Amino acid sequence: MSIASVFDIALVALILTIGASAILVRTAFAAVVMFVVYGLLLSMAWVRLHAVDVALTEAAIGGGMTGLLLLGAVARSRSVNVDSVRVGYPLWLAAGALCALVAAGLAVAIFYPPEAIPTLAPTVMVNLPPSGLGNPVAGVLFVFRALDTLLEKVVLLLALLGVWSLAPDHAWGGMPGLQVYAKPDPTLIFLAQLLPPVGIVFGIYMCWVGAKDPGGAFQGGTVLAAMWLLVIVAGLQKALAISRLWLRGLLVAGPVLFLAIGLAGWVFADAFLAYPAGYAKPLIVAVEAALTLSIAVALGMLAAGPPVRAPQQ
Repeated sequence: MSIASVFDIALVALILTIGASAILVRTAFAAVVMFVVYGLLLSMAWVRLHAVDVALTEAAIGGGMTGLLLLGAVARSRSVNVDSVRVGYPLWLAAGALCALVAAGLAVAIFYPPEAIPTLAPTVMVNLPPSGLGNPVAGVLFVFRALDTLLEKVVLLLALLGVWSLAPDHAWGGMPGLQVYAKPDPTLIFLAQLLPPVGIVFGIYMCWVGAKDPGGAFQGGTVLAAMWLLVIVAGLQKALAISRLWLRGLLVAGPVLFLAIGLAGWVFADAFLAYPAGYAKPLIVAVEAALTLSIAVALGMLAAGPPVRAPQQ
């Protein structure tokens, strides 16, 4: 048995152990920590499966941003009496039955795969060169499934509007009250001063390299959002008021540019979200750059939560 096989077996065992621990631990904070570790381990598993794009997304969104959102939820729940909430046995049984059904479906898919697995990968690779992109994932997202990609960014904005709608009337347009589990300490402040310059460069690189190699707008935007939130959590900078026009402009800049290029495709390429011959790559890179900023701001404001302080006059 090779070293790689031993590593894979150990990784799978560790993933199952951490996943079970996230379910069985008694405190919400411990469950969130286990969830973050679980996401990072899954990203390693995706790397072993040679799906680097999926691994980056899992580490950034599944383990990183979602973990921060859950930590904020834990912090807010401390001010609410959650001990009075009791989960009855019918709900436990329904959740257990649903999990068993999902597990059975996955087992069938793994142990009884079709003889010929359907795939469009060869077709994608044949039609990718005209776009000028070297990354097939970016080709699928911005050429073959561009409408889905556009709608995903719109859904992100709708989610942010949903969070903002939770604000009381007197605080509308004000600043979010980002809460975390622990108060800032010198170590956190030091990291908030050290990491952002490196993280910003890395986020920009992730966006730029996405046209050729694994990476892209979502990964780069998530890294930028994480650096921004780190500064806020450390207390070096306050969360921004949602009434700022430039903030709202950055939120819609990516989707608006994407939609504008898509509409221009009707005129110059005879189809919505089509690109003129020879201009596909620069247009896609421009859209990715704008989307990176929009995604970073949207994810950051989502993690910051609804406004709780009235806007300053």
